[in-house]
Amino acid sequence: MRVTNTSTYRNYTSGVNNVHAALNKSFNKVSSGRAYETASESPLSYYRGKKIDSQFLAVQGKLTTIKDVRNRIYQQEVGARSIHTILSGDQGAKNRVRYALTATTTGSALESTRLDLLQKQHQIVDALNTQYEDFYIYGGNDKSTRPFTLSEDGTTLTYTHTFPGDSDPTSVTLELQKNADGTYGFVATGATGPGAAGATGEAILARAMQEQGRMDVGYGSIFERDSLIDTFTGGLNVLTGVTSDAINEWPTSTADSSGKSVLDYLNESALALTGQAALAIKDFQEQEKAGNGDKTVMHDVLGKTLEAMTDAEQTLTTVYSDLGNKYKLLDDTESRLNDISDALKVQYKDTVGADPYEAIMEMFNNQYAYNASLQIGSKLMGSSLFDFMG
Repeated sequence: MRVTNTSTYRNYTSGVNNVHAALNKSFNKVSSGRAYETASESPLSYYRGKKIDSQFLAVQGKLTTIKDVRNRIYQQEVGARSIHTILSGDQGAKNRVRYALTATTTGSALESTRLDLLQKQHQIVDALNTQYEDFYIYGGNDKSTRPFTLSEDGTTLTYTHTFPGDSDPTSVTLELQKNADGTYGFVATGATGPGAAGATGEAILARAMQEQGRMDVGYGSIFERDSLIDTFTGGLNVLTGVTSDAINEWPTSTADSSGKSVLDYLNESALALTGQAALAIKDFQEQEKAGNGDKTVMHDVLGKTLEAMTDAEQTLTTVYSDLGNKYKLLDDTESRLNDISDALKVQYKDTVGADPYEAIMEMFNNQYAYNASLQIGSKLMGSSLFDFMG
């Protein structure tokens, strides 16, 4: 009589496990495309592959960021173009002021012109409050606060902004009014919120205009901040044409080297000039009702406003052009990063990549070996004591 030794089963189990491990390894090689799973198999290739992995992930991260930033800048570009059209399009504010300057424009026609200019004021504010996804594109570092609010009559503009480190927003109230010299313009009449402590309304506006949002998207160097793209453009920067770089170089916090202040720049903007024209017409209408209306005074104001609108138009053109340059720069950077990504894929394959045909053949060979092991096992495990009795 012969009795089966338990070591036979133990050796068989160990052998099957080894074959199964080899099969799993070949499966992983085919699915991942990697020739090595551990550093011990090929230390130099393995760690070179890890380095390429890190480079590839960094490139992919920048490509993802670029898509989001590019869409945001595109929306900023569209907004600037929209304000430009409101100001200088065929039915824009400039042509409405020209119409108001016509001698025959009186009565209801003049009132219609005023209301149209007032509506254009609100359209400009709406453009400055444009949202992309869940944030305001002209909010600068503050993406969640609606930056501009304009009263129904167009004379009160409120700028609201939450500065970094503050939990509550700061608001500046600007009143459009007639000055003693007969000119019109916004005057800061009050400020509230944490940013208003010890600061004038004009200083608060300047502080908001200084904010920047430089990001590493594969252009410039992370070690040189100024070489990175500034992806934030505040609504005040769009209106005034004063970039964050420019205002950060002003000798004082609120005025440039010529003494021109933030409010001076704001009062030369499309929003302010459109409001000035509407208010000048309204003042003339009220004076006319009182019997002392002087159309030449209104025409003088509107004539100067029209000239200033041409400069405001150029300012918007410059802002629009700068945003277009940033968009093009992001496009070029994306193309370059895609080229780098393709090169890293080739380099990775050459360094740690498995030959696909060899890997598939190895997988099938291990599959056959494993199936054969299972068949042997089914016959071996099916034997009983009676099979060994003679």
